Formats: sequence, C-alpha cells, structure tokens
Amino acid sequence: MIIANKNLKNLTSWHKKRLSYVGVPQLLRIRIWLLPSENVISQLEIAQEKFMARKKKVLPVLEDVRIVGLAAEGKALAKVNDVVVFVPFVVPGDVVDLQVTRKRSNFMEARAISIKSYSQRRCLPVCSHFGFCGGCKWQNLPYEDQLEYKRQQVVDQLGRIAKVELPVIPPTLGSHKTEFYRNKLEFTFSNKRWRLPDEMLSDEQQLQTDALGFHIPGMFDKVLDIEKCWLQDDVSNRIRNEIRRYALEKALTFFDLKRQEGFLRTLIIRTSSTGELMLVVVFFYEDEERREDLLRHVAANFPQITSLMYCINSKPNDTITDQEIILFGGREYIYEEMEGLKFKIGPKSFYQTNSEQAYELYKVVRDFAGLSGQELVYDLYTGTGTIANFVARQAKRVLGIEYVPEAIEDARVNASYNGIDNVSFYAGDMKDILTDDFIGKHGRPDVIITDPPRAGMHQSVLEVILKAAPRRVVYVSCNPATQARDLTLLDSQYRVTSVQPVDMFPHTHHIENVVLLELR
Repeated sequence: MIIANKNLKNLTSWHKKRLSYVGVPQLLRIRIWLLPSENVISQLEIAQEKFMARKKKVLPVLEDVRIVGLAAEGKALAKVNDVVVFVPFVVPGDVVDLQVTRKRSNFMEARAISIKSYSQRRCLPVCSHFGFCGGCKWQNLPYEDQLEYKRQQVVDQLGRIAKVELPVIPPTLGSHKTEFYRNKLEFTFSNKRWRLPDEMLSDEQQLQTDALGFHIPGMFDKVLDIEKCWLQDDVSNRIRNEIRRYALEKALTFFDLKRQEGFLRTLIIRTSSTGELMLVVVFFYEDEERREDLLRHVAANFPQITSLMYCINSKPNDTITDQEIILFGGREYIYEEMEGLKFKIGPKSFYQTNSEQAYELYKVVRDFAGLSGQELVYDLYTGTGTIANFVARQAKRVLGIEYVPEAIEDARVNASYNGIDNVSFYAGDMKDILTDDFIGKHGRPDVIITDPPRAGMHQSVLEVILKAAPRRVVYVSCNPATQARDLTLLDSQYRVTSVQPVDMFPHTHHIENVVLLELR
C-alpha cells in the first residue's frame, strides 16, 4: 500500500486505529493512491473488501440434513458424514438445506437456507424479531421440550466435567410465566441499524439508520431495532418506542460505537413485582438543554415511573457500575417483594431478573439448607442480600459477603427495613474477605450458600470452604459447566446429595442449577 506522506500527518487517532484494524501489512500488494485525506477510510474499506473476497473460500451447501438435537448457546445440531454441524433457529426433527458458514476438521457451523420438512415438535414463535434477535432462540420449541433439554444439559455437564457420584436429577422446575417475565432490560441506541433481508436492495439513503434495541450477535456495532419485545411488561415497549420517536423527531444523535460519538447511548428499564418502575437514560456527553427536554417529556408521558435517572458515560464501554447515576425525578430506588419481605433495588443493584421464579429458586435453596434455627450461615456472593434475608428467619445468624459496595449497602437497608437483626454484611473481593482469619473471628459456618458469577468460585475460596468444613454447602449456579468444575474440587470432602435445575429464562438455553453437598 502506498500512502502519500502528506496525508499520513492528517490522519486522526481514529484513522490510525482503523489502519491497524484493516491490517495494512496484509494489503501491501494492493496499490492505492490516497490523495484527499478525507477519503482514507473509504478507500481502505474498498481495499479490504477486495482482499477479503480474494481470500474467502467457497463453502458448501448441505442438502436434506436432519436436525437431531440441541447444543450449546441455543443452537441445534446435525451430523453429516460423522461431522457435527451447529445450526441456529431450527429444532430437532427439522429437515433442512444448510449453507456452511464455518468449516473445521471436527465441526461445522451453518445456517438454514431452506426447510424441507418441519419437525412435529416445532411451534410458532410469538415474536416478530425471532431469527434476527440474539435472544429467545428456543421460541420455536415447545416449553416442555425446553425444560427437558435444560435438564439434560445439567446431566451432561455435571456427569462429563465433574465426574462425581450424582443422585437422580429431577425435571427442571419451570417458570409460571414464559412471556413478560423479566424485570430488567437494557437497550442500545445506535446509528448502525441492522438491515433486514427485505431492506438489502433498498436505497440506503431512504432508510432510517438509527435504532434502539439489541445488539446483533457477533456484530458489536450493529443493533436490531426492536418494536415489541416479549420479555418485559409491555410498558417497557411503550417507553422505548416513545423515546425513539421523540429522539428522531428532535434529531438527537444516536451513538456510533466505532467512532465514539453521538448523544444517546443506552436505556435501562426495570420493573418490579410491586408495580414500580425505574428508567435510566445513559448519555455519551452532557447537553443540559436536550437532556432536560427529553427527561421532562418522558416524565410527562409516563407518570407511573417511580424512579427516573440519568448518567453521563463517556467511557469506551457501556458499563455504568463505576459511573455516577443522577436522580431526575421520583426516588433513587424501587422495591421488590418476596414472601412478605421487601428488597430495595437501586440502578446498580443485582436482583434475579425473573422475580416470580426467583422466589421458587430461593425456596429450593432454603429447603436444601435444611435450617432448624440454630445454624450459622455464610451467604457468599450475596448481592443485595436477597438470599441472606430470605433464610434469616430460619437461621441463628447469617453473614453475607459481596464484592459491590453499593449492593452491600442495599442489603443492610433491606435487613433494617424488614426488621431482620441476625444478619451482617461485608463488602470486598471474596477471596480477600473469606479467609481463615475471618472464620476465626466470626465462627465456623454450619451451612454455606454460594451463588457465584458465571466463572464460578476462585480456587482460594474453595480451599477456605474445605478448611471451614460446614455440614452442608448449597451451590447455586447459572453455569453448570463451572459448577461441575468446582464440584470436582469439593469432592474430596463432600458428596452431592441433591440437584435441582430451575428455569429462570424461558425460550433461552440458560439454566440455573442448585446443588446440595453434604460433608462425607
């Protein structure tokens, strides 16, 4: 590649980053004279397309392939000449023609380009965005089948990875609600709207390029515009659609993730079982007049909002846990309720996103703990203290540990608000808090309840649990694979006596699993 020196000095930092992104060394054989510096990016993109087209291999079409099962990440699977093929948005029993999109020696990935015959187990997806949105990939599968495949996922992962003796694993505990069951959703503003197939031949200048919705899987800067989502109470759809309408009418700029520019960034909507509603609008930069106008418009049109907040996030990533969230109207929190207990939920609080099913999950945890009222319980990764406060009435004392300080403050408020005086909470990294000294000071636990993130527990935490040797460990996990790994490390002192899969996320492949371990 040849670039005039006078143009190099005019490149912005974004241009230089883009030069690195497209891989200039790989394009040395392509000679491009870049005269006007403003054409640098478009010329590079043309060169990259030519280069990639030359490198791209033609992948085969597989005809009359029967889908035989389900696999990880919500995909289905088939076998062609003893090679496994992973396919999204189809179900076992479908016979399809497949376009291979990725080929390796021991597996392939493909997409269905034609369905020759439909499975008798297939059902009609309710959502118009099915097949494009990355969520709810199992909408075309009957719910009873989803529950059985999730149970089998637990059986396979605990058996294959943990390699420990297991009891019979019962059917998955299903969710009463399979639609509108979530209490929290986050939507993204983007000026790179994902174009649907029927729009591909349209004049791009006539298309609306702004979107407010969900990221397309594997396309970090592309967003699918969502008209109606079936995951959260319909008030969420009304709020989101009105904000989009207002923003387009007022010519407010939507975020450009690559260029890091644009006014509107993300939108967080939380609903609760008590009927309360929280809205957090995240802006990329401050524009007081436009921000105030938008928030006033939202408040006037949706007086049922309990908590209206905003945040200015100018960081490269969307995370706002380290950002100041400012109250615009109402109060700074909403309440969830469970078995007569109220839980304060702030904008940064963690709470199980399926409120009704969280109650069923916590009842399983409490049953597995087998409390008589005399036990000292450690609740690891306690979040806002929901489990700790939920089991406190049946325990002598409960100690909760959590990394996020704001969550611990909520946990303490929740305990005080509910008149619970036999719980204490500690903030800090689990491996730093849960030490031999901590146990020496507070006492050896009779029961440990642990609900770690998807990565599972740190090895030092597992070692402390083994030293503490509680009679029972109740392990709640949203990732049976890492749970299985941890069970292997606990197997020297504990045996698995009960397992209960719980479905928190209908129409997805995700599964929550509760395991009871008892001291040998």
